[in-house]
Parts: sequence; structure tokens; C-alpha cells
Amino acid sequence: MHDSDSFIDEVTEEVRRDRLWTLFRKYGWIGVVAILALVGGSAYVEWQKATAKAEAESFGDAVLAAMQTENPGEALAGILAVGPQEALVKLLTAAQAAEDGKPEAALADLRAVGADTSLPDSLRQLARLKAVLVAGDLMSADERAAELELLANPGAPFRLLAMEQQALAAVAAGDTDAALAKSREILAEDGVTSGLQQRATELIVALGGDPAAA
Repeated sequence: MHDSDSFIDEVTEEVRRDRLWTLFRKYGWIGVVAILALVGGSAYVEWQKATAKAEAESFGDAVLAAMQTENPGEALAGILAVGPQEALVKLLTAAQAAEDGKPEAALADLRAVGADTSLPDSLRQLARLKAVLVAGDLMSADERAAELELLANPGAPFRLLAMEQQALAAVAAGDTDAALAKSREILAEDGVTSGLQQRATELIVALGGDPAAA
């Protein structure tokens, strides 16, 4: 009985091996393909990361080189970029145009960025805020007020800076009470930076108000 059981076990094991080998020959390619896909996918992801890093470094080098030329605005305009990188180039060219006394050109670039719905909202709102700052007489008081009202909405990324511009606009319009109220509102906001806090406090004092007053 012992020899018989051993023989049966051996036969059973041999049959099991034959079945496993048959299954491997029939379906083993699936595992090979899965392994190749995993390795290939990992390599592709790493290649994408390396490519993105190289492109970002190349873009940064091009921007720095353009800023160091005798005509930064022209050099920046010659940088080929798409998406957020193109928007950043436009923000830089707008800043250079404003510095060069060309508010129309600056405003055109900023409005182009602000109107591009494919860009991140924070980038668009930054462009819109800068447009208010550089527009001067190219933007009416009503248009400026409406734009700042939108930029100062709760949760907006540049809400506090827009509120500061609202306070300054009130000063320019001779509305001291509105300027004081807006400055105090800024001081009461969470997350106000020390620089903005100082500017708001100085404005209140300059207008004859008490920063500590509710």
C-alpha cells in the first residue's frame, strides 16, 4: 500500500506539472507582456519626467538670457512657448513694456492672458490685477472698479491686493471713509502679509484714522 500510494502521488505530481507547463505555454505570454508593459511604462514615465525637466530648464535659461539683453522686450517676444509658459512670457513682456513707457502694449499682453480660459485661474487673475495697475487712463474708473470687485471676491487668489487697490482708488476719488473702511477690512483679514499690513496701517494713519479702531 505504501508503494502504491507513492506511485499514485508521483503520477499525480507529474500530471500537475504537465498541466502547469501546458497552462504556461498557453497563457505564459500574458505574464511576459504584463512585465514588459510594467517596465516599459515605468521607463516612459521617467522619460517624460526627464523631458519635462529639460524643457523647463531650457525655458528658464531662455528667459534669463532674454532679460540680460539690451532689449529684453524684443528678446522675450522671440521665445517660443505654449500654454502657461507662453502666459509667463506675456507677463514678463508686459512688465517690460510698462517699464519702457508702453502701457498699450503691456495692457494688450495682460488682457490676452486674462482672457485665456485654458490657463490656470490664478495666472489669469494675476494678469487681470496687473492690467489694473498698468492701465492708467486706458481703463475707465468704472471698469477698474468692476474688475477690482471681481478680483476681491472671497477666495480669490489676489483678494487682499485687490482690496488694497480698492482703498487706493477710494483715496484718489476723495472718499476717505471708504478708504479707511477698506484698509481696516484688510487688517481684519486672515493671512494678511506683514508688508500689506504695514501699508494698510500707514494709509489709515495718513488719512487721519486710528488703525486700532474697530
